Amino acid sequence: MGRRTAFGLGCSIVVALVFAAACRAGGGNYVFAGGTQAEQAQVRAALDASGFDWSLVPVQVRIHIARGLPLSYSTPGQIWLDANLLDAGRFSWGVVQMEYGQQVQFALVGQALRARLTAQLGASQWCYESPSLPRGDNGCERFSATLAWAYWPTADNSMQPSGPGDWSASMNAADFRALLARLIGAPDTIGASPLRNVVGRPAARAHVFARVH
Repeated sequence: MGRRTAFGLGCSIVVALVFAAACRAGGGNYVFAGGTQAEQAQVRAALDASGFDWSLVPVQVRIHIARGLPLSYSTPGQIWLDANLLDAGRFSWGVVQMEYGQQVQFALVGQALRARLTAQLGASQWCYESPSLPRGDNGCERFSATLAWAYWPTADNSMQPSGPGDWSASMNAADFRALLARLIGAPDTIGASPLRNVVGRPAARAHVFARVH
């Protein structure tokens, strides 16, 4: 953790939108486009807080920070985050993790896995194939929300599900981590605990949770 933190602090920071500061933190490979030093620090802190290994995403991600965005969102290799949200500090971290979770699915969830994950996450389609369906019917939204919660299962996480109908409760957190370990080789450094099984769907192992364009 100390090595990773030192590496993140060594990254240069550029505020103007016309520049991007190359940075790695929490295992991620990303650049900033815009945002204040404090806002960029919130992004780094959010990614460091997660137990997910962001270095599994094989591409460099450009993170745009702009004020007044109606919604944070992602496209392949690009994330847009609202500066007003980041100014809220720790409350924003779950959203940052969810949007980077979209980069995980863009890069690592191939066509062969999408049908399987759509079913397991209780979705109707993978990612906006039919734009008339509600956002919650999309597996990619459920996937990224569940990833944000499963790898940072704390009461500080704004993605903490309040009930089984929430996107981040689409699959039990421990089971979700175990599934990603098998499917994409994501190490589970958190492990199971009663806290992670309290809210949302029950664990299968009990017998032994932006918009995307």
